[in-house]
Amino acid sequence: MAANLEHVPIFRPVGGFSFDNCKRNEFLTRSANMHLPKAHKTGTTIVGCVYKDGVCLGADTRATEDTTVCDKNCEKIHFIAPNIYCCGAGTAADTEQTTALISSQLLLQRYATGRQSLVVTAMTKLKRMLFRYQGHISAALILGGVDYTGPHLYTVYPHGSTDKLPYVTMGSGSLAAMSVFEAKWKPDMTRDEAVQLVRDAICAGIFNDLGSGGNVDICVLTSKGKEYLRNYEMPNPRKFERRPIEFPLGTTPVLRRSIQEFVTVTPVATTMEVV
Repeated sequence: MAANLEHVPIFRPVGGFSFDNCKRNEFLTRSANMHLPKAHKTGTTIVGCVYKDGVCLGADTRATEDTTVCDKNCEKIHFIAPNIYCCGAGTAADTEQTTALISSQLLLQRYATGRQSLVVTAMTKLKRMLFRYQGHISAALILGGVDYTGPHLYTVYPHGSTDKLPYVTMGSGSLAAMSVFEAKWKPDMTRDEAVQLVRDAICAGIFNDLGSGGNVDICVLTSKGKEYLRNYEMPNPRKFERRPIEFPLGTTPVLRRSIQEFVTVTPVATTMEVV
C-alpha cells in the first residue's frame, strides 16, 4: 500500500490568480448563448460627520430602478433608537427591513434592561446580521448616534465589515461628497457648521451623480435628542407647475355601446319579530 502511494502525484497550491473560469465563461458565452450576470447599480448619496456636540447625518431623496426615477422624495434616514439613526444605501427594501429588524431588537433590549441603547450595540447587531448573508443583502449603512460614552459614527458594508471615522460617505455619489469633507471638515465644529458641511456634501452628490437627486434630508443627533430636518433644502425645484389635462366630452367617439345585466336583484319582503 505504501509503495502505491509513492507514485500518486501531490498537487500543491500554486500562488497567484487562476483564470480557468474565464475560459469556461467565454466558451459558454459563445457556444450556449449564455450571458454573464451584470452588477446591479444603485444610486444614493449618504454622509455623516461628528461635530463638537454630536453627529450629523445627511441623505438625498432619489430612489431609482435602473435608469428610472421611482421616487423623488423618499426617506433614506431610518430610525434605530431614540438616540441612534441610520442612513441606508443600496436596495430600498433591504435597508428598510434591516434597520426595522435591528430597531425592534434594540427596543426589546431596552425593555429588558431599562437602559439606553448603545451605538456600538446597534453596529454589532447590524454587522453580524449582514455577515451571515455574505453580502446578498444589499444594505450599505451609515450608523450615527450619541450615548453616555459620546458621539459615534460607523459605516457598515453589505458583507459585514465596519469602519469608525469622524466623517464618512457611501453610495454612488460618495466620491463627490468625500471631496467636500476632505476639503472642509475640521474637528470641534459647531452645529451650524456641521449642518452646512453635510448639506454641501449631499448637494455635491446630487449634482455630480446621476443616481442621486431630489432634496437634502438632515438628521442632527445630540445628547439632548434628535432633530430631523426633512427636506432641509430643495436644490431642484419644479420650474413649471404640472396642470391636469381636461378633455371635453365627445373628444373620443363612442363606436359601440353594450349594456348587459348579469345579476337580477329581486326585493324580498321579510317580517321582523319584535321581542
